[in-house]
Formats: sequence, structure tokens, C-alpha cells
Amino acid sequence: MTLFPRSLFGRNVLLIVVLVVVGQVASAVLVRQLIVKPRLAQLSVAVVRNVGAIRAGLAALPPAQREAFAAQFNSRAMQGIADDEDGAHGQRPLLSRLERRFVNEASHGIALEGEGSEIIWRREAGGSLAVRLRLDGADYWVTLPGVLPAREFTGAWIAASLTSALLALLGALLIHRYVNRPLRRVVASAHTLAGGASPQPLPEDGPTEIADLSRSFNQMVRSLAQADDERALMLAGVSHDLRTPLTKLRLGIEILRDKGDEELMARMTRGVEEMDAIIGQFLDFARSTESEALAPVSLDALAADVAAASAGHGMPVELHAGNPLPVPLRPRAMRRVLTNLIENAWRHGLPPVAIATGAQGNSVWIEVIDHGAGIATAQAEALKQPFRRAEGTRSGPPGAGLGLAIVDRVVRMHGGTFELLPAASGGLRARISLPGA
Repeated sequence: MTLFPRSLFGRNVLLIVVLVVVGQVASAVLVRQLIVKPRLAQLSVAVVRNVGAIRAGLAALPPAQREAFAAQFNSRAMQGIADDEDGAHGQRPLLSRLERRFVNEASHGIALEGEGSEIIWRREAGGSLAVRLRLDGADYWVTLPGVLPAREFTGAWIAASLTSALLALLGALLIHRYVNRPLRRVVASAHTLAGGASPQPLPEDGPTEIADLSRSFNQMVRSLAQADDERALMLAGVSHDLRTPLTKLRLGIEILRDKGDEELMARMTRGVEEMDAIIGQFLDFARSTESEALAPVSLDALAADVAAASAGHGMPVELHAGNPLPVPLRPRAMRRVLTNLIENAWRHGLPPVAIATGAQGNSVWIEVIDHGAGIATAQAEALKQPFRRAEGTRSGPPGAGLGLAIVDRVVRMHGGTFELLPAASGGLRARISLPGA
């Protein structure tokens, strides 16, 4: 499991938030280096000069008046400050990082002015700082009100950070709206195209890159549709043209039936029927089923109808009804699917052949089961491709290799899945799963 998001929206949010955080950190560093440090140095110099002036004033006074002078100075300095700050914030016994830096620099300056090596500071009422001045063996405390802010990081900084984070999320949402939504439309259309249906044309507006992507996708869909139409037209034309000589062959066989060898005539008749069946597969593959409307269909009724028709052609089928709910289908297309599967089971498998229906979760299924040799699992997907046949059937019954391709194409058009699975009792199980109503 990775903390890095997989979605484009999540990555955009993470990128924007990280950029905002890095920007704030960089801004804090720049403010500290370019504003706080220079101002702290200037403030220290000013405080050192003021302390020196106060010390000089004290030195000029008689010793008896010095204490009163310091008290009067501190009283005026704290006038209007002590009550407010003390009532609002109380005493702050510990120095902040900014105050410690100021104290160190100011102490160094005061020491250089001749005040000795031991400079002592203390916290006064209201949070102000006071420095001790030693003169003629006596200590005088001088208060420096309002030298530094009460807090290094105020609520304004927190509010600015939260506002930046909200703006970052808002920017991510805007990116999601103007970038991700068109991309999702492209993905949805690609899924529709992969399912065998024709997607609606994508709007070719928005940013240049998205518009180019939509335009290219629409062009690809049109090219695929044109190629599919040309292939269908070619297959339909070839199949139609082959029907004419086949009809003539049938007529010639019937004319010569009484004059030729009976076994030879039977073989020729079977050959013509096999060629006609192959041509029928070409036509089924070329025929589009999208024009057929969807209608609620009972799989049990459809399976029973196909089984009865198959029995009439000498291919009996067992029916195992599971009573699933009706689902929207194209009836003629799905009937053709089941017919192809039954013919495939009789041609390449062994009887008994059965049709079973059922439901599982939110989907329904129908499957055709035979008791032949089955197929290798590795060949299952390949056999769904047009003109592909299993290795063991190339020298067996004739066929065009389109039966399973037709099944897969129609099932995908219905939003379902087609699987070739091994049967429990041996053989092949051709299973079709469809979304429920």
C-alpha cells in the first residue's frame, strides 16, 4: 500500500498542498532572514543606546535621587500597558525564541558599552522585560515596555495558513472540474467502445490538450466505424455472391441425383450445406445488431425456444431452468448466440448437450454444456477472436471460426461477459453472464 494517490485528482491535490506548504516555509525563512533578523539587530542597537542614556542620566543624579528616578521612569514606561497585557495574557515566565535572541544581542551590546560582563534580565508585570543597571554598587532595574511582540506566531499567521490550504483545495477542485471531467468522459467512451458499442461523440471544447484528445478519439471512433462498415459490407457482398453459385450447385446435384452415384451425390450435398453454413456465419458476423431494440426477455423461455428448434434439427438439448428474472436483451441476437453455442457443442463436443440458466448476485447467467474433450485454458481467450480455431479442430468438422467471435461480440454489446470454462463432468462450459434488470 502506497501513500501516493493513484487518481489524477488526488495527485493534483497533493501537489498543490505541498507547493503551498513549501511556499509558506520558504516565506517564513525569507521573513526571518530578511526582516526579523535585521529588525532585531536594529532594535538591539536602539535598546543599547537607550540603556546607555538612562545609565548616564542615573550617573548624573545624586545617589539619593537615583531610585526615585528609576521608579518614575518605569512607572511612565508601563503606563497603560501593564493592566491590559497582564489582564489579557498574564505573566509569561519563559522567554520565547525571539526574546532570547534579542536578550543575547542586547546583552552583548550593553557589555560592550561598559556595563560589565554579567547582564541580568527579568520579566516584569504585563510581560515586559527589565534590565539591571549596576551603578556605584547599587542595582537599578529599567523596564523596556513593548520592545517585542507578545507572541511570535499570532492568529493571523494561522488564518493565513488555513486560507492558503482552502485555496489549494479549491484549486484542486477546479482542476478536477476542468481537466478530470473531460478525461472521465474519454474513459467512459473508451469503455463503451471496448464493449462493442459506438460511443457518443465527445465535445471538442475546453483546454487545447483536452480538445485535441477528444478530437483524436472521435476521429478514431469514426475510423473504426468506417472500417467495421467496410468489413461488414465486404463480408455481406462476398457471402451474397457465393450464394448464387451454391444455388446452382444444389440445382445441378438435384438434376444429377437420379443419374449419378448416390453416395457421391450425398457427399456433394453435405459439402454444399457446409459451405452454406459457413456463408451464414459470415453474414451473422457482418450483420449489425445495434438496430434491434432491447426488450425484457426470460432466459428460461429463450433457452426452451432454442432447445426446441435445435431438437427439430436433430440436435437434442437438455434444459435446466434456474428461473432468473427477465433482463433487457436483443432477442434475435441472443437467440443467434445460443444457436451458435449449441451447434459448436454438437460439432466439437459430445452429447449430452445441456442449457442451464440461473442468477448470481445482481447478474443472471446462461450456459451451454457439452461432454467432449474440452479445450486448453490457454486457448480460451484466443478462440473468441475471429477466424481462430482450436488446435485439435483444424482437421475436424469444417467451419469459419466465427461462431465464438459472434457470441463474444453480441454479449459484450449487452454489457456482459463470455467465458469458456471446463465442465465439472468433463467437456466445455460456455457461460454468458449478463447484468440484471
